[in-house]
Amino acid sequence: MRDKTYSLIIPLYNEEEVALECVKRATTVMEKIDGDYEIIFVNDGSVDKTVPIMEKVLAANNKLKMINFSRNFGHQIAITAGMDHAIGDAVIVMDADLQDPPELIPQMIEKYLAGYEVVYAVRAKRKGESIFKRISAKVFYRFLRYMCNIDIPVDTGDFRLISKEVCKVMTSLTERNRYVRGLVSWVGFKQIGIEYEREERFAGVTKYPFKKMLKLSIDGITSFSTKPLTLSKNLGFFIALIGFIYAIIVVIQKFALNMPNTGWASITVVLLILGGVQLITLGIVGDYIARIFDESKNRPLYIVSKKYNMDEHND
Repeated sequence: MRDKTYSLIIPLYNEEEVALECVKRATTVMEKIDGDYEIIFVNDGSVDKTVPIMEKVLAANNKLKMINFSRNFGHQIAITAGMDHAIGDAVIVMDADLQDPPELIPQMIEKYLAGYEVVYAVRAKRKGESIFKRISAKVFYRFLRYMCNIDIPVDTGDFRLISKEVCKVMTSLTERNRYVRGLVSWVGFKQIGIEYEREERFAGVTKYPFKKMLKLSIDGITSFSTKPLTLSKNLGFFIALIGFIYAIIVVIQKFALNMPNTGWASITVVLLILGGVQLITLGIVGDYIARIFDESKNRPLYIVSKKYNMDEHND
């Protein structure tokens, strides 16, 4: 039986401060595993010195490969591009900031060789993060799990190993607004999690501030659930019921109790609440429609401007 081949995918976006350390630690780990390997870096439109730094490294080691995007297409698309070009029997995804330690990869491979087709890393502890970041992340993962129609493990990111079979299914999915960890859960197969302590970022700043986390959560929810539409519909019925009850009260006050109808302030408040609910509902519907429009254009997910150390198997 031939040795397994492993593909490690690492997206890069303005990672000049961590690129060399990432290459060093990732290469050290991959050199020690049983089997062949390749490390595919996906440069997602970096505007700093990431590319020239990586070009020097790539020239010295043909096991290190890189896909250069024509512009920034986003982290989830960068992961997708890596999967499209991976040739390994198993594919591992990790970020370049080293918060997800590459030293965990041998444990993932051990689970893979034991028969698991997806091995995801579960964050038992998060070092070097603010209280707000920890709380918001905890709320985000649990809210996402509640809203989605699939079982997405909580406290997990994109740091995971998937088998070649799972990777083939993933690359066959053509949707544009991608939520990779949700898609991996959706495709099924035999999955298991392993806990680890998430390290503090080695250098630089996070590429997932609150605004991007919010967008990622919206992508995840709208990709795997119609609950927002159901909730907005139910809210509309509830507000309409309150309005109907209030109308009955007004009629009783006027004709049965002979009370004058006053209170323009309360009427204004009610109108503002109703208007806000309507706008929120329209926004939710619009978000789904926008995704339909985005899918209908059928544009490529990404554009590659250059490939490094890629042979015909990666085209």
